[in-house]
Amino acid sequence: MKAWQHFKTITRHRLIVMAGCFRVGLYWQGLTHDLSKYSPTEFLQGAKYYQGVRSPNAAEREVKGYSEAWMHHKGRNRHHYEYWTDMNMERRVYESVPMPRKYLVEQVMDRRAACIVYQGKNYTPASPLNYFLKSRERMLMHPKNMQELEYILTMLKDKGEKETFRYLKRDVLRGKPFPWE
Repeated sequence: MKAWQHFKTITRHRLIVMAGCFRVGLYWQGLTHDLSKYSPTEFLQGAKYYQGVRSPNAAEREVKGYSEAWMHHKGRNRHHYEYWTDMNMERRVYESVPMPRKYLVEQVMDRRAACIVYQGKNYTPASPLNYFLKSRERMLMHPKNMQELEYILTMLKDKGEKETFRYLKRDVLRGKPFPWE
């Protein structure tokens, strides 16, 4: 039963991301978004730790001290900022590098869809921003992407989907500068 529920949850998430990506012209990202969630490494752990109200990766992490599914996922999906880390050869440390805009936009769609799926009726256009601001992940992202993401999620909260998606399609994906650039 958990496997079926997990399958429905990840499929619903993918369909919401796909619809958002299509609205801004990211057809390939929409079609291929999170396909790794159906791989045995991710799907079996997701079904085992499925709860329906949050990511099974969090539950797996609580039990095992790490999430095998998440480590597999973040290394295969470019819309996650964790994918964009590499060795700084001068300092000899791993650090974040800027994410290309098409993956930043896919990340916006991913965060929006996750909030819609897990918050259900409690979702508002402010949900993705609120989740982002409460998390510690901002400290790990490349500062450029952190600023861009916060700006876009604030726009989603303040101006809604229609205007934000228009901005993503007409400005962000076309490489136009952000207001502070």
